Amino acid sequence: MDIVPKDEKKLYFASFVGGGVAGLVVDMVLFPLDTIKTRLQAQQGFQRAGGFKGIYKGIGPQAIGSAPQAALFFLTYETVKYYSESLVPNYAAPGVHMFGAALAEVTACLIRVPMEVVKQRRQTQSNNKSSLKIALSAYKHEGIVKGLYRGFGSTIMREIPFSIIQFPVLEGLKKNYRIYFKNNIPLESWEVAICGSIAGGFSAAVTTPLDVAKTRIMLADRKQIKTGDMTVRRILAQVYATEGFKGLFAGFVPRVMWITLGGCIFFGSYDFAKGTCLQLIDGEEVF
Repeated sequence: MDIVPKDEKKLYFASFVGGGVAGLVVDMVLFPLDTIKTRLQAQQGFQRAGGFKGIYKGIGPQAIGSAPQAALFFLTYETVKYYSESLVPNYAAPGVHMFGAALAEVTACLIRVPMEVVKQRRQTQSNNKSSLKIALSAYKHEGIVKGLYRGFGSTIMREIPFSIIQFPVLEGLKKNYRIYFKNNIPLESWEVAICGSIAGGFSAAVTTPLDVAKTRIMLADRKQIKTGDMTVRRILAQVYATEGFKGLFAGFVPRVMWITLGGCIFFGSYDFAKGTCLQLIDGEEVF
């Protein structure tokens, strides 16, 4: 489909709905891989963090946060892209995609980070505390900034590099595929899915150390936070000193698998949902 909206109302509505559908679908389908990745990156080690048991622990907050944060991301990204692409020459288009993706990540993280904190603690704790109790405990004992928004900076530092790699690669793949293989005919959703899969897997591989740092910060106990050692640079230096290169890329395989498959499902679902939404708005037959 790969349809470009012709007016702002369509853009906002289709991007919001498409992003929400895509985010919910991919996070629910691939949640077990996310749990395994998180436990591989946990400081206490994979087995102590839960191993292969209870791989759906934490799916509640993920289900709540997936749709709104993905919807907010694509609403921001598509808006920047829509208003900026026509103002710059073709060679500068990747810069637009980088800026749009970076801005979109910052806005999406306002919803993503609290859900991620609760989800990851639920995934790695041996007790059976509910997600709600974990959230209330984080707020009561650590506050909003140091509790529910712990790791906001490290998440941004992971997501922005990830997205400024992923989205120019994605847009470049789509553009070149359309020119060289489709005779400039718009891509089908399954073709967008393949492009998203390649872009996602490559970006995931490159940014794995930043993901390790983010996970360690979110899962650290309060004593570690008070020492002031919970910065991305210090965490990465500590991981490398104690665990070597292998530690920096802990969870590499499930992360790359998760985001490669996720990119396929996510961008394919997004394109299909956005295209379907636009057709419904225009009163066209969808099926």
